[in-house]
Amino acid sequence: MAVIVIAEDEFLLADMLVAFLEEAGHHAIAASNGLAALDLVHKHETDLIVTDFMMPAMTGLEFAQAVRSDDAKGNIPIILVSGAQASIGRAHPNLFDAVFDKPYVLERLLQTIEDLLAKRRD
Repeated sequence: MAVIVIAEDEFLLADMLVAFLEEAGHHAIAASNGLAALDLVHKHETDLIVTDFMMPAMTGLEFAQAVRSDDAKGNIPIILVSGAQASIGRAHPNLFDAVFDKPYVLERLLQTIEDLLAKRRD
């Protein structure tokens, strides 16, 4: 069971993603902005992060930069899920391990999560 931190300010999307990942056997924890998600990453043994781009307090880009700059947490895989800003995420492959445009197919996201977790275990 992997610990997955979700940064998503749209509560319905966050709740849906948490339920989906929990059903898939993971422990998912959601935060409504990047700053709160960064706090969760530091409080938990996080295995993977799924983040939105446009959020209050700290954007997904700023959140990913903060995680990557942390020596202890910088190798955690980060997936960006975004609407209009997905192209910005693709321009930063050093920050994001995968980028999904909204709306996305949950099963494809789960497969990418499983692939990234497997690579991390190797």
